[in-house]
Amino acid sequence: MTKRVLVKFSGEALAGKEGYGIDTKILKFIANEIKTLVAAGVEVAIVVGGGNIIRGVSAAADGIIKRTSGDYMGMLATVINGVAIQEALEHIGLEARLQSAIDMHEIGESFIIRRARRHLEKGRVVVFAGGTGNPYFTTDTAATLRASEIDAGLLIKATKVDGVYDKDPNKFDDAVKLDTLSYEQALTKDIKVMDDTSIALARENSLPIVVCNMFAEGNLLAIINGDMSLCSIVK
Repeated sequence: MTKRVLVKFSGEALAGKEGYGIDTKILKFIANEIKTLVAAGVEVAIVVGGGNIIRGVSAAADGIIKRTSGDYMGMLATVINGVAIQEALEHIGLEARLQSAIDMHEIGESFIIRRARRHLEKGRVVVFAGGTGNPYFTTDTAATLRASEIDAGLLIKATKVDGVYDKDPNKFDDAVKLDTLSYEQALTKDIKVMDDTSIALARENSLPIVVCNMFAEGNLLAIINGDMSLCSIVK
C-alpha cells in the first residue's frame, strides 16, 4: 500500500451540475473519500484547481487583464476552494491544514515543506492552495511539484472520466481507453493527461500518475490498494 499520496481535484468538479461555484454535496463526498484513505493509514495531501471560479487564461483572453494578473486571480480561486475543502474535512472529524503558496495568514499557513511533511506524519490532511505561487504554471504542475516535494508515492488526478483515452470520449464513440502508458507516450502523442510540464516533472522524479473518476465511490482506496481497473496509470 502507498503510504503517502497526493490527490489533485479540478476546480470544475467542485461546481457540480451548476457549472460554477461550489456544490457542498460534492465537498461532502470528497471529504468522505479522503476519510477512507486516512482511516487506512494513508498520509494524504490535496491540490485543487480554481476553474469553477475563474481560469487565468480565460480571464486574460481579450487582453484587458494581463496574463500574469489573470493567473494570480486563478491562484486566489484555488485558495477559496482550498478553504472549502479544509472545512469539509474538519466537518467530518478529520484534522486538516491549508497551506497557500501566496501568503494569507488570516486564512491558512504559508507553504513550508518541512511543516507540511510534519502535518502528514501526524495524520493531518494537507491542502495545498495558491498553485505554485507563480504565473504561467497550471495547478497540474503544482500538484506534481508538491507531490515530489513531499515524497508522495503516487499522484492521483481525480477527474470526471475513468482514465486516459486516445481521443475525447465525449466526442468520439471509437475512443479507446489506455490502461497504462509511459511518460514518453503522454508527452509525444498529445494525449491530454496533464500539461507537458507536469508530465516531465513526474518523469524526472519517477512519480506515477493515476487518472481516475473522482465520482466512483471507493475508487481512491481501491487505487491505493492496487486496484487500477477504473483508472489509467502513467509511469
